[in-house]
Amino acid sequence: MAGRFDLQGRHGKSRVRVSRVWRRPAADGGHLFVEWSVAVSLVSDCLPSYTSHDNSAIVATDSIKNTVYVKAKECTEVVSMEEFAVILGRHFTSLYPQVSEATVTIVERPWERVVVDGKPHSHGFKLGSEKHSTEVTVKKSGGLLINSGIQGYSLLKTTQSGFEGFVRDRYTLLPETRERIVATEVTAWWRYPFEHVSQLPSKPFCFTQRYQDLKKVLADTFFGPPDVGVYSPSVQNTLYLMGREVLTRFPDIASIQLRMPNLHFLPVNLSGKENPGLVKFADDVYMPTDEPHGTIEATLTRANSKL
Repeated sequence: MAGRFDLQGRHGKSRVRVSRVWRRPAADGGHLFVEWSVAVSLVSDCLPSYTSHDNSAIVATDSIKNTVYVKAKECTEVVSMEEFAVILGRHFTSLYPQVSEATVTIVERPWERVVVDGKPHSHGFKLGSEKHSTEVTVKKSGGLLINSGIQGYSLLKTTQSGFEGFVRDRYTLLPETRERIVATEVTAWWRYPFEHVSQLPSKPFCFTQRYQDLKKVLADTFFGPPDVGVYSPSVQNTLYLMGREVLTRFPDIASIQLRMPNLHFLPVNLSGKENPGLVKFADDVYMPTDEPHGTIEATLTRANSKL
């Protein structure tokens, strides 16, 4: 409380860019390389810094930035970004008495190992597309919340999609169809079940492998079998099936939120007075557009899970 006002504040450091190399021999899989953009936000008892000239309880944001590099150096063994976020959160909430909560957000730049002549390169990497992200909150009491996600996961199939039976009124121009391109850029967030640091497995939990496995399940459900695919009656139904499959396959995922904009490929028909059939659409020529686009999102949570 600050006089007649209720004051709540937090501070931290954003866009701390850090890269880490773990130099393993080629026989053990070669070097591992990550590039992370780290943001740290602290809840701390430093209200006098807002209401007066007393900065004695502030952890300087420059110190927060330096801590990211120090902790990266101390990680001599390979860690996932979720584990690194937990390390940072526990550090800030244990070292500083005034800090009651730390939220650490990390976005990983998608460097991928290159393959040369069919063989993974020991120390060569190329930049991919979709990004792995996490947001971890650690409380001084040991309370824990781990959310991870994927951004920019672009998926498209050229058939086995339609849209029929929707509301038709005087505003409706969209024709019904059982044959269209369906494309989206998936953003997904999922929550792990760990609610206290004491619940983290003694044997390290492989968050990175779970990310790779989950990404594959999302794509496999979207596309269906490679020879025949699977029909999608709507983006809504496909989204639900993708989320349901994740929760079915991975009991360590408590909930998943999916956002799937409907990126449009509009049939091209061109005609004019002098050339009425310049281009006649035959499921072949499209105009790609994502402005405007439909937005579909939903959250699936296990019935016995806490949001």
